[in-house]
Amino acid sequence: MNDANKQPVGEWFEGMALGRAHWLAGFTLFVTFVIEAWEMMILILNAGSIAAEFELDAEQVGFLISAIFLGMIPGSIIWGRLSDTIGRKRSLLLSVGLYTIFPILTAFAPSYEALWAIRFLCGMVLSGALVVTFPLFTELLPLKVRGQGTVYLSAGWPVGMLGAIAVTALLASYGWRSALGFSTVLGFWALVIWKLVPESPYWLAERGKTDEADATILHLSGGTVQARTMPMSDNAESPSIFAIFGSGLLAVTILQTVINFCFSWGYWGLTSWLPTLLSERGLSSGEGLGFLALSALFMFPGYISASFLTGRYGRKKVMTAFVLFSTVAGFGFAYSQTIAQMYAWNFMLSFFSLGAWGVWNTWLGEIYATRNRGQGVAWGVMTQRVANSIAPIAIGAVLAGGSFLQTVSFISLFLAITFIAALFLKETEGEVLT
Repeated sequence: MNDANKQPVGEWFEGMALGRAHWLAGFTLFVTFVIEAWEMMILILNAGSIAAEFELDAEQVGFLISAIFLGMIPGSIIWGRLSDTIGRKRSLLLSVGLYTIFPILTAFAPSYEALWAIRFLCGMVLSGALVVTFPLFTELLPLKVRGQGTVYLSAGWPVGMLGAIAVTALLASYGWRSALGFSTVLGFWALVIWKLVPESPYWLAERGKTDEADATILHLSGGTVQARTMPMSDNAESPSIFAIFGSGLLAVTILQTVINFCFSWGYWGLTSWLPTLLSERGLSSGEGLGFLALSALFMFPGYISASFLTGRYGRKKVMTAFVLFSTVAGFGFAYSQTIAQMYAWNFMLSFFSLGAWGVWNTWLGEIYATRNRGQGVAWGVMTQRVANSIAPIAIGAVLAGGSFLQTVSFISLFLAITFIAALFLKETEGEVLT
């Protein structure tokens, strides 16, 4: 085979079948996202016990919940740069491996201030997994199943949420330190990542390592695709974060910034205060955990339906429809008069909002070329974490001075903005990654 037979790496994925290597990598990255979701939920579920021990008011609790997300703001930019410089896999291994030490430190935090600082540093470290997990899986999948596969990966969120709920309930009698400290065992998943997840052939080709890219494609295809890839860039240096604001990318970056901020605000603003909002409606702590667990279960059919539909109708149609229905459900939840109505509207919200998140996690990794993908996704994750950091504090203030109706309606407005912004983003279903 001569140089004339060389093709861009993306074209080798067009006819590739889904095989064992994809399933193993997919399962491994799925559990990685479970760990990320777990760590973001575990403190929220134990916030009441932490507040009681350290005598915290609602504002301090909101600030503590925000600590991990504040850490992810600078962390996302750092890891975005690293993922483009040292590789997707190495960055993921480093992030998950370093994460191991923070649950132990959390369990022994002597004060509110120390706990806040530990959570901030944990966010800086764990943001690497958030930046890398979805783009890496996107760059490992055959073209025909790229959307469906990545949406299924998003289903790790409710699994992590259910796991955090289960551990919180099982270790309730031992206190919040046991529940948060238990998470340290999850960091050893880095060993499985090292064994089962290959490096992205797109990144390898971008860095001029075409022989390694060819070997990875051969492995992913089960030995059926004898690839000969072309280098993707003449410049092996990683671009700076400012490249995504350059000519031709500025409009895309502005749109994804609006979507990431508003969608995160709309979802996380409600999630972070849902236990408190439920208690205001008369649900006990145990009933609130049950409500959250049932809500998480309704996320699964949302992901499954979104995965099926995105392969047929594309990212834009599915996400905008799901976000629109999420907005309706959010306002329905706000106006609920009975517990039954709260269940019905919140289940609808869980179904459509998490299905939309599954599509968005896929879409965000496709709107930039490989050269800018790491930085673009990093910027998106950072924007999400800005919203995650501000929302609990801002909504805590709204809740303190307003009603359940006013608070949830305010949150739902951000879902409406998300719907409008997504209408203007380009479709990527069926397109070869570049």
